[in-house]
Amino acid sequence: MKVSIRTRFTLGMIFFFVVIAAISILSAYHLNRLSQKTDAILKDNHFSVIFARDMAEGLTMMNEEITRCYTNQGGLDIALINTTSNSFKKSLQLEKNNLTEPGEDKLASGIESGFNEYLGILAQYDKKPVTADAMNTLQTSFKTLYQQTTLLSQMNEQAIILKADDTKKSAQKGLTHVTILGTICFIITLSFTFNFASYFNGRFTKLYNGIREIGAKNYNERLYFEGEDEFYDISLVFNEMAKNLNENAQVSVPDFREDFEREVSLSQIQELKKVLEQMQGIEERAIDLIAKLDNKESKNGLS
Repeated sequence: MKVSIRTRFTLGMIFFFVVIAAISILSAYHLNRLSQKTDAILKDNHFSVIFARDMAEGLTMMNEEITRCYTNQGGLDIALINTTSNSFKKSLQLEKNNLTEPGEDKLASGIESGFNEYLGILAQYDKKPVTADAMNTLQTSFKTLYQQTTLLSQMNEQAIILKADDTKKSAQKGLTHVTILGTICFIITLSFTFNFASYFNGRFTKLYNGIREIGAKNYNERLYFEGEDEFYDISLVFNEMAKNLNENAQVSVPDFREDFEREVSLSQIQELKKVLEQMQGIEERAIDLIAKLDNKESKNGLS
């Protein structure tokens, strides 16, 4: 099957794109998972810890007010109690809407029922001192509620630690996957790049050397490329050109010598003709001179 250089180059670029896309997709997948787990920690457990601490602070403020009322034998600050209890109920409701851990719903229900009993006892002491029995009951209820809110906070804090560890493991796992894939892709890409460069460098070097040999009039040079790409077609054209040049060189050299010998022979004939003409002229003048001498001797004899 004939594969052109353009096709090879296009396939190479597609291969590089696939490698980059694979690494990018895998990295995005793991980053998205980490982001989701981190958001879950912040959205669920972290808020529950805040709600539990807010309820504990509200209980502490109410207990301080009860202790002050019992110590000073005065009436309760109903405005403070109402404000604090409303804040407590708001935090409790938010917590009930954010239940994530096993047993958290039962703990929130126990806090709600215990707090309602707590408020029911306080309602009996509107603007009047708290009795000793009521104080003991309120303190016991306060300790129970405070322990429950503390347990709620600890439950979610422990969940944050576990989820953070799981997030770290997921991050390490994702890093391992990306590293393995990146290493494999790097090795494949490096091998592909080396083979691709070697393929073209070897052929360009052979072509360059062949052209230099032809330029040096070494018409016996031939190119042989394996495969069926453009280089193979170039080698066929190159070899045909070298063959024609070699044949023309072998034919033109004898013709040049024959022409040269022919030109030399003609030149010698011309020179020989000139010499013969000169010798003929000398002969004619010599004959005239001899005739004149004979005539002169004849005249002298007669006299």
